Amino acid sequence: MPKLAIVYLSTQGHTKMMAEAIAEGAEERHVDVDIDNFYEWDPNEAAQYDAIAVGSSTFYYTMLDPIAKFIDKLVEAGVDGKIGAAFGSYGWSGEAPVQIADKLRNGGMEVIDPVLRIQHKPTEKDLFECNRLGKDLAEKMKHR
Repeated sequence: MPKLAIVYLSTQGHTKMMAEAIAEGAEERHVDVDIDNFYEWDPNEAAQYDAIAVGSSTFYYTMLDPIAKFIDKLVEAGVDGKIGAAFGSYGWSGEAPVQIADKLRNGGMEVIDPVLRIQHKPTEKDLFECNRLGKDLAEKMKHR
């Protein structure tokens, strides 16, 4: 069974809500999902998954530094050719998910477009979109 790693850094809980909805969508398509705050992940272990979704809040027009360093270590561990997704919440500008996608692509991952950016706390409609991303990831993983 394909395995999806969902790694996130959430400052106010909004990106975590997104991550949980992505996980639900993937699980509905019968994919094994491991989801946790990036502090609980070893980049070398995450790199072993079939697909990796990475999320971060935007802070001062960028992704948070700890998640940037995590992605660098993830890429070093070897993710070339794997499926990826980027997501995150923001208050004003929302650059983090785009920056995450760029870093994952530069590491050789095939990142699903568009990246998922949600302003403030996700609404029911937003969480539906997150769930859809999880389903899309699952389908892409199964057709490899």
